[in-house]
Amino acid sequence: MATSSTSLRAQAPKPGSSQPRAVLFDAYGTLFDVYSVAQLAEELFPGHGQALSVLWRDKQIEYTRLVTTSNNGAHYQPFGALTRAALVFALKKIVGGTLLHDDFMLEHDPAIEMLLAQYQHLDAFPENLGVLQQLKAQGIPIGILSNGDAVMLHAAVHSAGFDGLLDHVISVDPIRKYKTHPDAYALGEQATGLAARDILFVSCNAWDALGANWYGYTTLWVNRYHLPFEELGTQPSHTGNDLRAVLDFFPR
Repeated sequence: MATSSTSLRAQAPKPGSSQPRAVLFDAYGTLFDVYSVAQLAEELFPGHGQALSVLWRDKQIEYTRLVTTSNNGAHYQPFGALTRAALVFALKKIVGGTLLHDDFMLEHDPAIEMLLAQYQHLDAFPENLGVLQQLKAQGIPIGILSNGDAVMLHAAVHSAGFDGLLDHVISVDPIRKYKTHPDAYALGEQATGLAARDILFVSCNAWDALGANWYGYTTLWVNRYHLPFEELGTQPSHTGNDLRAVLDFFPR
């Protein structure tokens, strides 16, 4: 059963229970704030920044599911390509009819490249660096397991100042399947040499925490926005309100 605490911290494992031996983090939405692009989007398209950031993210995730599940992955595209496609869709839907004159102009608008460049430098949530530094100091193996391709991930890690802190930066790109496909979650076991149950998988995305839980990970859902969890009969192993909840599993 999940911990339903509304405090900032997760419930640590009970005495006698198995402590996780490693931590894997989702990247986008968990370590990096995908909605931090809204500020630039607002500067470029006044009055539309927040709506653009939300639809862009929603469409990005929808596209990962489409290319994973359709025709046995025959339509796979790297995450960077899907991110661009999702942005173009969001612009067409939200501002295409009012600020831009036709699809050609929209797809070649320099604002697209500006927003994509900003995606390489997403804001990290404020507590994240300190959490990673503490885990590293305690000798806990930590890493990222993400839909992002390697170029995007390494750019985001460097921009956030996380260089040297992560033992693993795992992209699903080599297997051409996005989360929540079980083969994507299996990459965490392969990289760490540990069974999923011995790894704490941390995500702010409820669908991702659910997929990881179904795969067999010990899960921590970081519910930053105080949302309900997915209504599919399974709850995350633990819930917290920010990344500091991870530290409860590794008391000093």
